[in-house]
Amino acid sequence: MESLADILLSRLRRKPILIAPGAYNALCAKLIENAGFEAIYVGGASISYSEFALPDLGFIGLEDMQRCVLKIRNTTSLPIICDADTGYGNDVNVKHTVKVLEMAGANAIQIEDQVFPKKCGHLEDKRVITEEEMILKIKAALQTRKEALIIARTDAYSVLGLKEAIKRANLYLKNGADIAFVEAPQNIKDIKTIAQNVKGLKMVNMVEGGKSPLLSSKVLEEFGYNLVIFPGSAIRVTVKALQKLFSILKIEGSTTGYLKEMVLFDELQKILSS
Repeated sequence: MESLADILLSRLRRKPILIAPGAYNALCAKLIENAGFEAIYVGGASISYSEFALPDLGFIGLEDMQRCVLKIRNTTSLPIICDADTGYGNDVNVKHTVKVLEMAGANAIQIEDQVFPKKCGHLEDKRVITEEEMILKIKAALQTRKEALIIARTDAYSVLGLKEAIKRANLYLKNGADIAFVEAPQNIKDIKTIAQNVKGLKMVNMVEGGKSPLLSSKVLEEFGYNLVIFPGSAIRVTVKALQKLFSILKIEGSTTGYLKEMVLFDELQKILSS
């Protein structure tokens, strides 16, 4: 029987580009599957925002991601792409991280080359580890995984420049990573250049209000990307909706004026039982 990791890999090799929205809890994952998407991305930033009301500055750990992935796996049959930040330590820690997240239900695990504690890829003043350290992490992940794909992310673009980021992405692929991910390119030209020069499966990140310009999946596919994630779209919509709801409730003392924006009781029960 074909594993979800194999299904994901096969899908990434075909067009159209695979779109993976971000889920920060089980209900969000269920709605993504109901909408007809083929994969789910579980990002550390959204977990940090939703679980702890903290920015993405390395506050969450392996157990936080494990709990979230377990809940989502119990809700969906879709492949889960899981953000594992830096692997939560060195190459020895990466082995444990990959084992735990794969057992929780992750089908692809993303590890980045930032210095621990990491920062959101769209914040300033990031630092990266050496290529050699990252290769040790990739090899540790490959030695440990049973089926999960390994995604190697580099944050070198904002630290060392475009050429170095492309060099690292290709080096990580050469050393066995299944997918390369250059984080936070800052203009359309560089997004396209990365796609043209990274020789293997590659993903791109669309962050509303982040460093990278927002492009359609069609354009990104034409550039040559295989996977696009929208990791924080759901949490940003949720925050906006809740701000409006609580404002109305505070002023009016009732939610009557917001009913048209809600999924009402019976409809929610239908969603939950589907």
